[in-house]
Amino acid sequence: MNFFDKLNSRISQNQSLLFVGLDPNPEMMPASYASQDMIAGLENWLRFIINETTDFVCAYKPTLGFYEALGVPGLELLLKILAAIPNHIPIILDAKHSDLNTSSLFAHTVFTEWQVDAITLSPYPGQDHVGPFLVYPDKAVFILCCTSNASAAILQQYPTKEAPLYLQVVKESKNWGTPEQLGLEVGTTNADVLTLIRGIAPERIIMARSIWAEGNNLKEILAAGLNANGDGLLIPVPQDMLGSSKLSEEIQSLCTEINQAKTEIIWDGSTCSVWLPDVCFLDQHPQQDLILQLYDIGCIMFGNYVQASGETFPYYIDLRKIISNPQIFNQVLTAYEEILKNLDFDRLAGIPYGSLPTATGLSLRLHCPMIYPRKEVKAHGTRRVIEGDFHPGETVVVVDDILISGKSVMEGAEKLKSAGLNVNDIVVFIDHEKGVRDRLQQNGYWGHSVLTITEIVTTLYQAGRINEEQFSALTAS
Repeated sequence: MNFFDKLNSRISQNQSLLFVGLDPNPEMMPASYASQDMIAGLENWLRFIINETTDFVCAYKPTLGFYEALGVPGLELLLKILAAIPNHIPIILDAKHSDLNTSSLFAHTVFTEWQVDAITLSPYPGQDHVGPFLVYPDKAVFILCCTSNASAAILQQYPTKEAPLYLQVVKESKNWGTPEQLGLEVGTTNADVLTLIRGIAPERIIMARSIWAEGNNLKEILAAGLNANGDGLLIPVPQDMLGSSKLSEEIQSLCTEINQAKTEIIWDGSTCSVWLPDVCFLDQHPQQDLILQLYDIGCIMFGNYVQASGETFPYYIDLRKIISNPQIFNQVLTAYEEILKNLDFDRLAGIPYGSLPTATGLSLRLHCPMIYPRKEVKAHGTRRVIEGDFHPGETVVVVDDILISGKSVMEGAEKLKSAGLNVNDIVVFIDHEKGVRDRLQQNGYWGHSVLTITEIVTTLYQAGRINEEQFSALTAS
């Protein structure tokens, strides 16, 4: 399970946007622990925090600097605390790492040996610094784009408050990794700062810091930082709360307060926007409006994005957003349906996890039974490889979202075939091209797609969504 899924699982299970800083700060340690040996006292206090908060938080965030400041005993303490955190709760290591020369080695240490799920990084060494951390497909990074330090304003707000440096960091870092790989760390006491950042990065997870300044309005902070779906924002537990002997009760109360405010915000803004076309061509692509809509809502993004394979593409496609926009989701299903109605099959199968909503929608539309091959086999229960009812000898059409290398969709198809099912056709929404369909055919499958990357890029260029330089770069790649 990758960081994004692990985090969302905890948010859903615990109904919480809260994360806890696990920092061995002697100045914050309660007096009841200070009477012990300092390292032992800090360890007992941090273990108490973990035990009290496991059911009410979505992540833990130890700050590496506090452990380093304690020398070798501090690093030994870090390993103990990391081991004490339940495996199902994600760990974000607050490192603010910024040394380009040690990036690869440090990434290996924190992700492979320490088994943390995400890390905070400084943006100033650029993408070369972040890249070594992004080649771990199940991990994530948070880019520090803004802090609340008063003396940092002269840098962060340069050259003007209207076009500050921290917003440029947000814009640039979006090109470094996908929304599942790269989030933003924002330290601020000002809800307006969160509003500006959320406006530029509607698809990113924001880890907020320093929001508990005196006089701050929690609802304003949430309204500014939550995304259109009412999530995408992580809230820190106040540091002074961590010294309470009734931590469990207090954090549960805070969680309830946040959820109530979040519900009010979602209710106040619960609308379904309607997209209308703003261009018209005599010779237009039949899916022109759909392409433009996907671009306008951020499903199609251009920049240098590191893929799970480690390869860098000049674009990123995120179709998971369509499930939150009924108008577009309906059009996507219709486009799939136009292809499927010309194929022969008894059941359809979605490939976990991205295409499962689409396959479900198509199953309802076509009145066709749906099944799916599991991404990983359960270690309990029936341990089935294929979920859903089927009969050996039936023909199944496979539905997926994007065809890049063909590896994952063919692996899913092979699982279906191993259960005695026949698979002839694979239908995707977007074809990356580069000979992938030929690869499918060599393995005995016919590939079909609603759109190709070439069609998308050409339409966006004709509509003025991308410029000539971007068009040339994308068509040459």
